Amino acid sequence: MKEYDFEPVRGLPEQLPAGEEVLWQGAPRWTALAQRAFHIRAVALYFAVLVVWRIAADWSADSSAASALMGVSWIVVLGLLAVGALTLLGWAMARATVYTITNQRVVMRVGVAIQMMMNLPFKQIRSADLRHYNDGTGDVPLLLAETAHPSYIIFWPHVRPWHFSPPQPMLRAIPDAGRVATILADALKTYLEQKTADNDLASQDNE
Repeated sequence: MKEYDFEPVRGLPEQLPAGEEVLWQGAPRWTALAQRAFHIRAVALYFAVLVVWRIAADWSADSSAASALMGVSWIVVLGLLAVGALTLLGWAMARATVYTITNQRVVMRVGVAIQMMMNLPFKQIRSADLRHYNDGTGDVPLLLAETAHPSYIIFWPHVRPWHFSPPQPMLRAIPDAGRVATILADALKTYLEQKTADNDLASQDNE
């Protein structure tokens, strides 16, 4: 993973070498990213519960309507600020992210304040999974080779939740995830078949 300033190809820090081609590019849907990575619904529910609790407490204390309104107003303001900030962060992260699948690797361009590039060659990818959601998006987590040691903190939120050892980088909240997973699976299969053929040819040459 490295920082970069110049982007000659969208989502990539450099021109692709001969023989490598882009098979798919995409980004998270920002609404899905905000909901699942930043849990804006849970945060909104938390503040709603606080408002109901405060109103019930004021009611039991025989407070006036004006007093009850004043008591919950600051909770409402804090709730709106929290949900708004998390929503903005989800939008900004999704807008700054580009996932790329080539016939040789997966590349993740991430980062809002500082653009970072995560390069995952197929030789480091052991398998890919898929999870669908009701909103039409899905996640494609990647299980890497044991020699790869990605950082959960650096990859977040582009990482499978609660999988720390080993962390699993993930194409997160992407639309049409089933098609994307198929593209990746086919590319990995072709890569492995070509690698096996090359190894067999090299073995024959050494005989």
